[in-house]
Amino acid sequence: MTENAFVDQLHTLTLRTPYLLFLGEETNPLKAKTALGLRDWAPAHCLGQTRMPGGSVDLGLPELAPVAAAAAGARSLLIGVTPVGGRIPAHWAPVLVAAAEAGLDIVSGLHTPLESVPGLAQAAASAGVRLVDVRRPPDNLPRATGKRRSGKRAAMVGTDCALGKKYTALALARAMRGEGIDADFRATGQTGIMIVGAGIAVDAVIADFIAGAAECISPAAAPDHWDLIEGQGSLFHPAYAGVTLGLLHGSQPDALILCHDPSRTHIVSWPDYPLPGLEEARDLYLRMARMTNPGARLAGVSLNTSALDDAAAQEALVQAERALGVPAFDPMRTPLERAVAALLD
Repeated sequence: MTENAFVDQLHTLTLRTPYLLFLGEETNPLKAKTALGLRDWAPAHCLGQTRMPGGSVDLGLPELAPVAAAAAGARSLLIGVTPVGGRIPAHWAPVLVAAAEAGLDIVSGLHTPLESVPGLAQAAASAGVRLVDVRRPPDNLPRATGKRRSGKRAAMVGTDCALGKKYTALALARAMRGEGIDADFRATGQTGIMIVGAGIAVDAVIADFIAGAAECISPAAAPDHWDLIEGQGSLFHPAYAGVTLGLLHGSQPDALILCHDPSRTHIVSWPDYPLPGLEEARDLYLRMARMTNPGARLAGVSLNTSALDDAAAQEALVQAERALGVPAFDPMRTPLERAVAALLD
């Protein structure tokens, strides 16, 4: 199979809109980043939210049961939270079945196949709706070639998970297009795929083929084209570093954007693993990136300052820029002109 054939296999989705976002009984916003990402980057498609008893995450959308959402025009229920292990809990089955019976497609980015949820496949077939598993990678992904590809690539890398790599890539791609630059966001996780309709969830790819999947996600392009590649995990994460490294090697980035949350002191949910310093993170990421692209460089540092007030956020940006010698920005809070210029430098 040719490279182009593999590229054609990427998850190009046609999801029925608008969406009802399912939040389960989640209480931690970090576990609801799929729902938050859809709300922030595809707001026109988000009709409402539905929660189970005990759930406190609130997207600020109308609270609708599946039947009411379908009557209001919703066409798909999207699972917007990530339970432990990425598996669908058994007690969710009645809600998902009810949504299918109401005429909603069920869309999931979790590891559990939707068809394995008791009663769901039958309900979907009876109602004529779809079960869409976004996290299922294409078949027959290739082993990485390691060959350099035309075009330019920037990879988002981080000191931890869930701190803004996706938002950074989306914001930079939008800012670059606003300046007339040929640029695309390249999704590597379920939320990004749902937002833009294409990509590969690399954490569901067999380990030997992660780098090959990354090559397919950002194929050869015009010399002045930029791919902004969504990062996954962290090289410093005790559970997910392998996914990060495979994605980094296959992406062969020309530029890195280091993403960091200055309010954190340790890896989320791993209190025995302190967050690395910015200089330590820069050095390790550049060393690993240069294995497949000797010219890789650090172009910027993206800070998630959502937990800081204006003064503290500004001080964190100043300190990060002083430490690394590259533009520091918050993609949701500060202008991006200097970051874009540094990428193009």
